[in-house]
Amino acid sequence: MRQYFPKETDLSGYTQQELDKVADELNNRPRQTLDWLKPTEVFSNLLLDSAT
Repeated sequence: MRQYFPKETDLSGYTQQELDKVADELNNRPRQTLDWLKPTEVFSNLLLDSAT
């Protein structure tokens, strides 16, 4: 979260919708450890592979 809010920022000045948007951006960005795929893409691939 510090990429969006400096250390010791009072988050009470932000709406829940704004905080959810930041969390969604952080959770759905590509990861180097996943070969630059998003976590949701890796999860979907695992589900597709297990279904066959």
